[in-house]
Amino acid sequence: MNIKELREKAMKLPLTPGVYIMKNVKDEIIYIGKAKALKNRVSQYFGSEKNHQEKVKQMVANVDHFDYILCGSEFEALVLECSLIKQHKPKYNILLKDDKGYSYIKITNDSWRKISFVMQKDDDNAEYLGPYMSSWYAKNAVDEALKIFRLPSCNKTFPRDCKKGRPCLNYYIKQCSAPCSSKISHKDYCESVNEAVEFLKSGNSDSIKIMTEKMNAAAENLDFELAAKLRDRITAVKRITEKQKVVATSIPEQDVIAIMCEGEDACFAVLRFSDGRLYDKEDFLIKDIGQKADIPLARTEFIQQYYSMRENIPPVITLDGEVEDEDVLLKWLSERSEKRVKFLFSKRGEQQHILEMCRANAAEKLAQSRGHLGHELSALDELAKLLGLSKVPEYIESYDISNLSGSENVAGMVVFKNGRPFKEAYRRFRIKSFVGQNDYASMNEVLNRRFDEYEKNKDSGEGFGRLPDLILLDGGKGQVAAVKPVLEQRGLDIALFGMVKDDKHRTRAVTGDGGEIAINSKRQTFTLISSIQDEVHRFAIGYHRIARKKKAFSSSLTEIDGIGTERAKALLSYFKTVKRIKEADIDELLQVKCMNRPAAEAVYRYYHYDSEN
Repeated sequence: MNIKELREKAMKLPLTPGVYIMKNVKDEIIYIGKAKALKNRVSQYFGSEKNHQEKVKQMVANVDHFDYILCGSEFEALVLECSLIKQHKPKYNILLKDDKGYSYIKITNDSWRKISFVMQKDDDNAEYLGPYMSSWYAKNAVDEALKIFRLPSCNKTFPRDCKKGRPCLNYYIKQCSAPCSSKISHKDYCESVNEAVEFLKSGNSDSIKIMTEKMNAAAENLDFELAAKLRDRITAVKRITEKQKVVATSIPEQDVIAIMCEGEDACFAVLRFSDGRLYDKEDFLIKDIGQKADIPLARTEFIQQYYSMRENIPPVITLDGEVEDEDVLLKWLSERSEKRVKFLFSKRGEQQHILEMCRANAAEKLAQSRGHLGHELSALDELAKLLGLSKVPEYIESYDISNLSGSENVAGMVVFKNGRPFKEAYRRFRIKSFVGQNDYASMNEVLNRRFDEYEKNKDSGEGFGRLPDLILLDGGKGQVAAVKPVLEQRGLDIALFGMVKDDKHRTRAVTGDGGEIAINSKRQTFTLISSIQDEVHRFAIGYHRIARKKKAFSSSLTEIDGIGTERAKALLSYFKTVKRIKEADIDELLQVKCMNRPAAEAVYRYYHYDSEN
């Protein structure tokens, strides 16, 4: 069935709630969706492709026919949609891999017992604590216990590996007692393991209480060495507890969900809180979500999938943005949890801090999957929010003009890709349309030439053939006003801002149509913008110095009889430096295209005979 036939069939659907089921030529289900009005929703797929995401275009291209099921309400359609997606796992729906399994804390049964995190129990005579539903919690608990009680986290086996080398760094930062170097007796080591196991079983508060009683008893018995050791452990436990308070919340039970997108991929992060404390963290990478992804719809699909896999649904779910069909989704969540569930969209205070932490986790996971650093993606995300951009600016171009009182007027263009300098895309421009100093006209010329090159190379999608997500000009409103008409005349929808410096030549703000936007309070954005501005200034002024140097060399050559501007440029282009011209003989000078024998002899005589007289 072709698109025209599919659209005709869609236009005959009723304007009632229901579920639609897209199938390919093999009759396989490739997408399941719900609609408040089937006719309106389904017909959109088979209309104009102009506003479709790439993923939707691919799905539509694979649709051979579709079925539908009428429902009594939009809520019934949502319930049926969730059930069918779970059953059929269609290719083009957001599908989450539920890797939630039981995890354990293992304590070996040898003479030098070791504590570790494992995903399953083995029949090896070891002691196991658990099972824990949250592997994140179990891992963190083990890490905390090893640091507090100064137990080894390495793969060494004791006593086999004792006295075979110097202690590692952990010993010197007081996070390991170094049994490998016999810095601790077997008896004291076993005691530390016992206390660590008790800490893991009883938790922070009970562990502090027990150790405090032991410390007081030791002090009464004048065993000050033991009392001091226990005091240090209590301090370490309290330090860990204080650290955890940073990610505590005044809402006793809630989940926090945030999304980070980059290119075709996205990552959802979920932070789960119980009794006001973070107890679990999960990340879900979603491939091929599309560069123009419908984020509210993606959030809705994610929430449906995520809570279809979870029995525990908290009364509060904090989100970093809007969802589609909010009322229906909340009704579904409330019925599943058998209690009222509400969404929280907070932009200030404690909840905003936790949302930012959640987004940072999503950024880190997504960055790792794409081979770069999480803080770079976080900085770009912060920049996008500050400038009101619809997506993270992966590809940023920045321009600066450099001249000396209008002489040797040049420009530099630098590119930052995924928050890093992308030097192979850097370009230099010599201003050609006028002589003298006019930074606004210079910037206008450079951007016109840049987009002329785009028209010639756009099929390649690389270098000048790629459009930037954001343009940053070194300058204020004047530079922005000079360049904006270039974009408008060419119909290019590219974010454009200027980078403003203070009187000490340091980055202060960015400016656009709506006035200046301060960046001092946004640490990551400030660092990124400063780096871009410093880099484009360095690159432009470097090119200006080269141009001035060449002009100085060219001027000295034109003092020679028979050498004009063109021959001077040709000599410099061929030999690169005046030193090499001086060292050249007549035959070598004649290799330059515009040179004849009298001119070559004049140059040779100028640097040899004249200097000898």
